[in-house]
Amino acid sequence: MCGIIGLFTGCQAVTFCPRASARVDPAASSASAAGPADEYRSPFRSWYDRASVRRAPRRTGDTAEDPVHYFPPDHVPVAAHPLVKALAPDLFEQVLIQHLYRYQDFTSKLEHLVVNRTAMGIAHGTIGVRLPEEMRLDAYKVYCDEAYHALSAAEVIQQVRDRTDVEPRLPAQPYFLTRLEQILQSCDQDLRPLVEILFVVVSETLISGNLADIPDDPGVLPMVSEVVRDHAVDEGRHHTYFAIFLRHLWGQLDERTRRRAGRYVPQLIETFLAPDTESIEAELRDYGMGRDQAAQVVAEVFSRETVLAFGQAAARQTVRHFAGLGVLEDPRTAEEFHRYGLLEPASATSAPVPALREQ
Repeated sequence: MCGIIGLFTGCQAVTFCPRASARVDPAASSASAAGPADEYRSPFRSWYDRASVRRAPRRTGDTAEDPVHYFPPDHVPVAAHPLVKALAPDLFEQVLIQHLYRYQDFTSKLEHLVVNRTAMGIAHGTIGVRLPEEMRLDAYKVYCDEAYHALSAAEVIQQVRDRTDVEPRLPAQPYFLTRLEQILQSCDQDLRPLVEILFVVVSETLISGNLADIPDDPGVLPMVSEVVRDHAVDEGRHHTYFAIFLRHLWGQLDERTRRRAGRYVPQLIETFLAPDTESIEAELRDYGMGRDQAAQVVAEVFSRETVLAFGQAAARQTVRHFAGLGVLEDPRTAEEFHRYGLLEPASATSAPVPALREQ
């Protein structure tokens, strides 16, 4: 990752160590934050029998009949707008296909380039957090899962492209990576590794809810539904794992580091949820929609009221995990959560807020 997208500055090793930023409080311990080490109850107890990488067949669309759609229209926000619905049927289907490409590209790069860096650090014990041995071993399982999810996502893109002859319109890197890089560059250098770890915690506790919202639609190419279902089953375990990991991590930080790092959590949530509106507008213009019309679609679909409601709902469990650790007891941190619309009542400021996830 270091040489690919520049998210990490420093050691060229494949794992990283945020000891400089994640300063351990001698008075704190993993036991005080999450219970004694021997109380860890692994969410991966049935992993060898149930993990997708262990039991699922390779998902392909080789023998499937032509579907009605390649992605559920109800889960493509712009697809409900009258100007988009008025597009010719083949162009409307391209809107759905391009959303599928963004979704799978987001998944592949998130898992491969970001989550698995942290999973490696946990597995090898190089992130400066004391963990039960079983938790470290479980991190290897997380790594295997995420590598398989990345592969499956990349294969979906390839197979749909070959089947439809619709080329992906993808940026060099997903919007969330650009935003994450900006946040990391804005951090004090000693805090960057810890903030990246917190982004992984945020993503792993947000993603399971997003996946569960995508139903099995009989009109959608079965391969797409199967890959999403495989991912959702695995991510349920990951959500539990990273909620436990967060308690261990937070319990071992000194108070000042907790305050400094906690204030970035709302930005990290927004980074995961925010859509790449510029790319969406450009795509709509490519279908023959005028510049003003494309801007109108994006402005109306991603209105402030809509994105506030979505952000609060999508991040509710993630916010609860951090709140349970006392993160919101710091007034400045609580103010940041309000500014990003993550707490009730939402602030009326014009700060950035979480948006509908349309990567």
